[in-house]
Amino acid sequence: MEKVFVDSDIVLDLLSARQPHYKFAAELFSLADQNSIKVYISSLTFANVNYILSKQLSPGQARKMLLTFKTIVNVLAVNDKIIELALLSNFQDFEDAIQYNTAIENSITTLLTRNLKDYKKAEITILTAQQYLKAIE
Repeated sequence: MEKVFVDSDIVLDLLSARQPHYKFAAELFSLADQNSIKVYISSLTFANVNYILSKQLSPGQARKMLLTFKTIVNVLAVNDKIIELALLSNFQDFEDAIQYNTAIENSITTLLTRNLKDYKKAEITILTAQQYLKAIE
């Protein structure tokens, strides 16, 4: 089964129903729900998404939504080594460096994001959800 690492922005596209990206996020996570692919996210993503959702919804509603979402993803730890690699990386955006190094350290070779420009020097495949879905058709 194919493994993909998904960045926070695509999770937010799904949980906040952000248009026009919601359709692709919903299709992607539907594949995970059907066990067609394995989706991985970092523990940092849960913190980021909870923070943003809690501004849109009540904190209780945000957590309830994340609890349901957690059933279709695999959460990877952000550890000391990943933080050190991110700090030493050439990424301008520290959060992106953490996400990238979490994928690398867990041997995941496809990272999905809408923020392609910040991953120009990546050594793994970087795609949008839309590009990934088209590639696996």
